[in-house]
Amino acid sequence: MATYTPSAIVGRAETDFDYYGENKTTGDSEMGKEEFLTLLVAQLSNQDPLNPVEDKEFTAQLAEFSSLEQLTNISDGIEALGQANEMESMVSAVSFIGKDIRSKGDSISIDGDEVSSMYYELDEPISRGYINIFDSSGNLVVTEYLSASQAGFYEYQWNGQDYQGEELSDGVYYAYMAAEGANGEAVLVSTDVSGKVAGVQTINGTQYLRLTDGRMVNFMDIKEVVDPSSTNSEETTEE
Repeated sequence: MATYTPSAIVGRAETDFDYYGENKTTGDSEMGKEEFLTLLVAQLSNQDPLNPVEDKEFTAQLAEFSSLEQLTNISDGIEALGQANEMESMVSAVSFIGKDIRSKGDSISIDGDEVSSMYYELDEPISRGYINIFDSSGNLVVTEYLSASQAGFYEYQWNGQDYQGEELSDGVYYAYMAAEGANGEAVLVSTDVSGKVAGVQTINGTQYLRLTDGRMVNFMDIKEVVDPSSTNSEETTEE
């Protein structure tokens, strides 16, 4: 009767089991807990009665199986938790549909006669600044200048025209801002975008809110959600 030693049967649970040697078929080489248990039972069924597996070796095999099962259960639990969090995030995002939001971003949309607002915040007073607006192809369409301003939160409303005063076509544009302090030092400018939420979309596991003008904003970048019937609670200064 053939004998099966523990080292030949058990091995490492995370590596290939070379039971068939050179003739084994290709496929999934990872050993799960079901395969491990099957091999352990096969070992006990085919062991030599005159040379049974020692208690220490058998105990070690059971301990290894227990560890493998625990790791498998932990992995399954983490995966289930991730799915639950993704679903919870989706449910939360759906509740924003129909509401006005303010989010980190630099996009401005032209949709018919409507041009979306942009907000920016100055960490300290500036002596001057400028806003470069680009189209979706990266072409500069207009540069607008900011006068001396105190630190604070401001609303910027673009008129949707290029540097020649021509009305631009509908679409998404991008605004990049820079500012200088009294001594010519750079002043940090952070920008926000606004719009009304029309839908929710998952892209590569991340939740995005789709605005009515087609722009997409990351759910995690939302700073403020405003019901259309309420007013903005944060004081702003319009440029």
